[in-house]
Amino acid sequence: MTSRNRWVIGNWKMNGTLAANSRLLEAITAEGAGRARVAVCVPFPYLAQCQHMLKSTAIGYGGQDVSEYQSGAHTGQVSAAMLREFGATIVLVGHSERRLHNSETSKQVATKAEAALSAGLTTVICVGETLAEREAGLAESTVSAQLDPCTEAIARFTERVVIAYEPVWAIGTGKTASTVEAQSMHAFIRRKLTEINAAAGQLSILYGGSVKVANARELFAQPDVDGGLIGGASLVAEEFQGIVAAA
Repeated sequence: MTSRNRWVIGNWKMNGTLAANSRLLEAITAEGAGRARVAVCVPFPYLAQCQHMLKSTAIGYGGQDVSEYQSGAHTGQVSAAMLREFGATIVLVGHSERRLHNSETSKQVATKAEAALSAGLTTVICVGETLAEREAGLAESTVSAQLDPCTEAIARFTERVVIAYEPVWAIGTGKTASTVEAQSMHAFIRRKLTEINAAAGQLSILYGGSVKVANARELFAQPDVDGGLIGGASLVAEEFQGIVAAA
């Protein structure tokens, strides 16, 4: 039995309204977190709503991105200190959609991770390959190259780091890596982390790629899969609660 933390983290992406969020948060807080650590990463305008509704619960909340800068002339960016001021405890960095659509480099992701970790935020570092990279036999080398710039931050702030493996070809497509594929990559990532130090080798590694109730239990039963980073299913209370129960 692993002693690593089990996590289920909902990524709302650019979804939500005050009314819909209220219904969703009421439902998931009524169910509780069980033995897993549960959090939601929400669009910035909804941090105040989460602060109000989640402050006395076991459900954590935070942002989907963070600036590498502390303050200054960086229009449209949000600093780690700003997230903390709203009670956020967690943040995503390097999500594949930001790497793809916002041209974020792995070096920039590492800088953001450093800023978030330095501010005391639990930081979920996202890595994953495209279908073309997988078919070319480059899945492991791609993930390795994404992790390498984060090595120093992981070594310094190990206790606040979570890794999320999200095969880009399985995000929002309905496709899911087989349990064999997921476990194989998670085991590879764990070997990479162990090279940093023994503690890093025990970090939680989450799977993110069209996780739903129907496949969550099987995925989470794999020895190196410690929970999930949940996209679309995190917007449906019954699905999200079922995934939490599976963890």
